[in-house]
Amino acid sequence: MAIGPLVLSVPVAEADPVTQTPQLAAAQDARPPLPRKPRFHRAWSVAAVAFVTLIGAAGFASLPSLLIDPLHTEFGWSRGMIGFAVSVNLALYGLTAPFAAALMDRFGIRRVVACALTTIAVGAGLTVFMTQSWQLVLCWGVLVGLGSGSMALAFAATVTNRWFVARRGLVTGVLTAAGAAGQLVFLPLLSVIVEHSGWRPAALTVACAALAVVPFVWLLLRDHPADVGQAAYGAEAFVPKPAPVPGAARRAVKALFSASRTGTFWLLGGTFAICGASTNGLVKTHFVPAAHDHGMPVTAAASLLAVIGIFDIVGTVASGWFTDRFSPRRLLAVYYGLRGLSLMFLPMLLADTVHPPMVLFIVFYGLDWVATVPPTIALCREHYGDDGAIVFGWVLASHQVGAALVAFLGGVARDAFGSYDVVWYSSGALCAVAALMALVIRQRDVTAAPAATPLTV
Repeated sequence: MAIGPLVLSVPVAEADPVTQTPQLAAAQDARPPLPRKPRFHRAWSVAAVAFVTLIGAAGFASLPSLLIDPLHTEFGWSRGMIGFAVSVNLALYGLTAPFAAALMDRFGIRRVVACALTTIAVGAGLTVFMTQSWQLVLCWGVLVGLGSGSMALAFAATVTNRWFVARRGLVTGVLTAAGAAGQLVFLPLLSVIVEHSGWRPAALTVACAALAVVPFVWLLLRDHPADVGQAAYGAEAFVPKPAPVPGAARRAVKALFSASRTGTFWLLGGTFAICGASTNGLVKTHFVPAAHDHGMPVTAAASLLAVIGIFDIVGTVASGWFTDRFSPRRLLAVYYGLRGLSLMFLPMLLADTVHPPMVLFIVFYGLDWVATVPPTIALCREHYGDDGAIVFGWVLASHQVGAALVAFLGGVARDAFGSYDVVWYSSGALCAVAALMALVIRQRDVTAAPAATPLTV
């Protein structure tokens, strides 16, 4: 009798799992399996493709500063006229970005980026046939501007938002640094081509570089983690691919109207306009001709810009790492303040040769070049959620409008005063204003937000 219950208890315990109803068992079998967590997440390969794509497209941004003197010499066009074409390029780069972000939601990242690269290649290639200044505005200003605006930082923000939950700041910094890496690759090469073979072979080199990346994008880039059956990197749950979002233009405009009701949007737009004015509009466009005014060879000045690209990579990746750990608005204040200080010293450093103080400026300025991008994207994501990439596109538009104004006004100032000094000092003062504006941005209350996903390696 004592053994009986012990014997009977065994089948009772083992019977629990098999007492399920057929309906329950069928429901469990129908549940989708959880995505496997591979040792190497596909998000990193997508980021690598995006990085190489941005490097290939960066060639077009490296050429304008090298074209000012050759076009002025060959066609007699004023520097203000050439600067106007560059300003159209920079303005369209920014104004296209928010619509491009919405188009990526509608048609997919791969299609939009492939079309953008093709447009850049066509615009750069057609410049070799131009004989009138309006053709420079059409080819380099409009076509290349539209193509470049359809990818670049809006592309980087979209890839980061879709494929990453953890490490977003770091990945944003790495993708932003791709432009600097492209500058590092193309500037020395293009400057040698311009000096020895003229500007036309250099324009064709840019066209071929952009076109060569198109098959790479089409074959290897993917629009969403669900396309490969994975969750985003750092996400706890698998998210199905959302349906295409119709009305790209309407959505972009709606996001603008919604964001424009907040003070944060105007502060971010204002600071980023000054960022563009003090980088793309000023240094990238006018540094080489300004150094040449002081007797420095074009190849040496272009090499200094390439060195800026080296330290820009370090500074931008570090900025992404800092953005994951520190207040983005305080980082912006520090970045703008240091940039303004460095620009105030630049007129005293320009000479016919490269000397140690100039090298120090190049290193210092390079670390700060686009370090502002990761914290700006983080603030857009923090304040505007799912529309963060589109809102950043509009903030980027202000960046490029600021760049366009200074690209044009810098050339006008050079024609009027015979030097760029007033432009350097004015840009330094504007950076000080941007530092104060960044500190005014309010930190969003996230106490009610769900806990952040733990960072994983």
